[in-house]
Amino acid sequence: MTHAHHTEASPAIASPWPVFWVASVAVFLVSMDGTMLFAAFSALRAGFPQATAADLSWVLNAYTVVYAALLVPAGGLADRHGRKKVFIAGVVLFLLASVACGLAGTVHWLVAARVLQAMGAALLTPASLSLVLGAFPAERRAIAVSLWGAVGGLAAAVGPSLGSFAIAALGWQWAFYLNVPLGLFSVWRGMTLLQESRQFSSRRPLDVAGMGLLIIGVGALALAVVQADSPQWSRQALLASAATGVLGLAGFIAWARVAPAPLVDLNLFRHPTYRYVNLATFSFGIAFAMMFFAFFFYMNAIWNYPLPLAGIAMAPGPLMVIPAAALSGRAASRHGHRPLLLAGCLIYAGSALWFYLVPGVEPAYLTQWLPGMLLSGIGIGMVMPSLSGAAVSHLPAEHYAVGGAVNQAVRQIGSVIGVALTVLILGSASLQRASFDAIYLCHMGLALLTAVLCLPVSTAPATIRNASTTPPDAARPIS
Repeated sequence: MTHAHHTEASPAIASPWPVFWVASVAVFLVSMDGTMLFAAFSALRAGFPQATAADLSWVLNAYTVVYAALLVPAGGLADRHGRKKVFIAGVVLFLLASVACGLAGTVHWLVAARVLQAMGAALLTPASLSLVLGAFPAERRAIAVSLWGAVGGLAAAVGPSLGSFAIAALGWQWAFYLNVPLGLFSVWRGMTLLQESRQFSSRRPLDVAGMGLLIIGVGALALAVVQADSPQWSRQALLASAATGVLGLAGFIAWARVAPAPLVDLNLFRHPTYRYVNLATFSFGIAFAMMFFAFFFYMNAIWNYPLPLAGIAMAPGPLMVIPAAALSGRAASRHGHRPLLLAGCLIYAGSALWFYLVPGVEPAYLTQWLPGMLLSGIGIGMVMPSLSGAAVSHLPAEHYAVGGAVNQAVRQIGSVIGVALTVLILGSASLQRASFDAIYLCHMGLALLTAVLCLPVSTAPATIRNASTTPPDAARPIS
């Protein structure tokens, strides 16, 4: 491995798994929180009767927009200032903000607390992945990253089921209070167990200009997508927001080319695997969010399931994610990620085809819904962790946090677009069975597009070994 890696792994840890569990508990919270509010939406409406649906959508969207915009800057902070320090700070901020969310008396306070929560989530996510990568030897990383990705996938998938129970029994506040016990455990174990690691490039200054341009670019673009169907926003305002986003991202790329120590080293994208994995992550992120959001619309509007029952109906899919991901991680460490990505995308497209053709207007869960749910869970378990793993497989150690964060941010931006598209297609008051056809066709098309984008991915063990033995100077930008 590179010289950078040795500086990081020097404090020998008897077993890397305790580090994995501490880091994963925090990621579980963040991912669960991202989707739990899909289930809380109607409870929030009842809790804040004076708020409009557009106001309430900000409880979901403010979090996602801020989280997506800050992931990459937070990865840079972790690489420079120490992964343990940034991780613990992120978990503490996330916990305090969760309590503030539960105590919020108005929608505006709730949105403000969600912004803080997203800042905490953005700090801890890339630091968590770097801590996991640093704890495992190179040959076991594919399994570790697959399981790390699976924890996130499982949590995102469990969020709505768990949320619907907690909210039905205890009120919407508990969508936030549930974070506290697990978060406290993560801080307590993290303080005692984690070893500090930062890169030898920590003397480099933080790229504040790049950070600002990236936040403006991602934030303004996400804002335009999220507000696309809002009556309060004129066509001109939407176009202005989208144009600001595009200019911000173009400025970010132009700046990264000339900056002495850019936030994201654009050389990362020279590697075709990294480039295509990020494109695939984007298309799969849209499909994943569309499936989720549409599921609750279908259960409520077509089959008239109450929220807790919809939560149970969703559970079998997520339960398939962990075993599928664990087996995929094993296979990836032997054969690379591409076969798993292709098979997983085809299975996921198959689940969309099932939902397009089979479920009708009358509830028939076991015969009409369950097979599609199981297929989608297996597909997600094969694709999501494999995308995370393939994204970081070629990276030199000094780029772990930023390289992983770019990939996570791309998925979040895809998710914002997926939610916005679903609301656009299904937002009308009177939903029919036929209203869902467009969603399932999009879902299928995006799954097949993801498969095509994964064709150039090359992470077979031999290629990784060659990449890891590249001298550190070859992997770093020339400044």
